[in-house]
Amino acid sequence: MIDEQTAQSLSTLSRRDLMSIALAAGGISVATPALAGVSLGKALGAVEGVAKSESITDADVKAYSAQMAVEMDKQNPVAGPKTPYGKRIAALSSNLKAYNGLNLNIKAYLVKDVNAFAMADGTIRVFAGLMDKFTDDEIRYVIAHEIGHVQAGHTRKRMQAALRTAALKDAAGSAGGGVGRMASGQLGDLFGKVIVSQHSQSNEKEADDLAMILMKAKGFPGMACVTALEKLAAMESPGSGNWLSTHPSPAARAKRMKAALAA
Repeated sequence: MIDEQTAQSLSTLSRRDLMSIALAAGGISVATPALAGVSLGKALGAVEGVAKSESITDADVKAYSAQMAVEMDKQNPVAGPKTPYGKRIAALSSNLKAYNGLNLNIKAYLVKDVNAFAMADGTIRVFAGLMDKFTDDEIRYVIAHEIGHVQAGHTRKRMQAALRTAALKDAAGSAGGGVGRMASGQLGDLFGKVIVSQHSQSNEKEADDLAMILMKAKGFPGMACVTALEKLAAMESPGSGNWLSTHPSPAARAKRMKAALAA
């Protein structure tokens, strides 16, 4: 659990703050992180043109994800390797260094929201608030579910849509034709555009199924998928600015996963 001293140092994000940065529908495989200090949209006002989705490759998506990961780590307190949260996330993810072609970079944020997110480059960040409520295996399910969205291509499609809408790829393109470096405001805008829309029920089912496959492949108990979802269902409340904001209907999903295990 978070002790009093640590709790005072943790960041938080209100629903109002979230909506202020979510400038458009879209979504990456992510739940809402704190984005304190990111100037959103200022670099985009004069940008013209639309990036073609077919021109945005897997390599592009991973490159932009890596840039966003660096920016998010600047804006949020990362648990150091010697802190309780840092030690715990390292221990529970020791069997998750790589999976299905993804080199995973898993760390904890000292943020008290019940939240987590994953990016296409293998970046995964879990919030202290979620870690306090979940067991290690339940956290592994959350990580596996987010990886499922990446595996299924949900992440790529949402990133493509965000880049196409905002013409960010044109704004960041380098003279050599490769992936250019985005400014902080551009990265914040891109991240803001891909965080608040809910995944469809079909996407949720697909990500859950892939999560169960990962859990079994790594030797983790599949029942943790069910108990994690049941905990989320118990936390559900209107306007909650947490993992429930982008991942709907945990109770129905828990029931489905439980039936799958019984079968």
